[in-house]
Amino acid sequence: MTSINTNTSAMSALQTLRAVNSSLENTQNRVSSGYRIAEAKDNAAYWSIATTMRSDNGAVNAATDALGVGAAKVDVAYAAIESAIDVVNEIKTKLVSLNESTVDDDKVWDEVKQLQSQLVSIANSASFNGENWMLGATGTNSVVTAFVRTSGSGVTVTTETVTTGSFALFGKNATTGMADTASGVLKDIAAFTSASLASGAVAASLSTVETALKALTTGGSVLGSISKRIDLQTEFSNKLSDAIESGVSKLVDADMEEESAKLSALQTQQQLAVQSLSIANSSSQNILSLFRS
Repeated sequence: MTSINTNTSAMSALQTLRAVNSSLENTQNRVSSGYRIAEAKDNAAYWSIATTMRSDNGAVNAATDALGVGAAKVDVAYAAIESAIDVVNEIKTKLVSLNESTVDDDKVWDEVKQLQSQLVSIANSASFNGENWMLGATGTNSVVTAFVRTSGSGVTVTTETVTTGSFALFGKNATTGMADTASGVLKDIAAFTSASLASGAVAASLSTVETALKALTTGGSVLGSISKRIDLQTEFSNKLSDAIESGVSKLVDADMEEESAKLSALQTQQQLAVQSLSIANSSSQNILSLFRS
């Protein structure tokens, strides 16, 4: 039945056009943004997970940056220990040369004094961003190793504590912040005097040098293992960040091939729906032909 008061065909066509337009708008938003789930209303559960994981990924990247700072601290300290070992070995050579009767003890002592000064200079210079692991005979320092989210939704930042006092070259003057040669693994070498190089004292001085070298070697080993740990953690953090980003992508990113095909189909449906509405609206005009003579 055709009615001039109610055009049910037009109403049905209009509903279809509205539904198509709504789907087309959603698809266009996905194509333009690249997201299948861009807002909480799209899928509250997935949106919540994605938002949390994006935040965590930012924290992981920050922890990776902190690892870089830690690596720099370790590298500076390791370079200082390597240089100190070279200087102490040079002092050892000078001490051994004293066993030769023709060597001028005073000249050797002058050289040793310069080497002692170089050790102090190395210790004072081994600073990164104001932190010096080569000063402070009782000190501990730490480096960030990771950002962790626990099963109870808690978060924590893990650190590695380094007992730098066990291999610090010297102590640290509380007033000046510079080397205090009264403590540290090189304090006994810093205390060498011309008497320490005198005949009969050389053996004891060599023993002191060997003790210092052992402590420096141990410190270099500790720093080397920490450096390796940081390298491994940095590599893992980079992989973890990529994995999190990939996981979030699977949750919320749009399948552009699928959305592109859907967009073309909806555009065609929109054209057909508009045509159908036009036909339905014109049907009431056909009633007029019934009254023509």
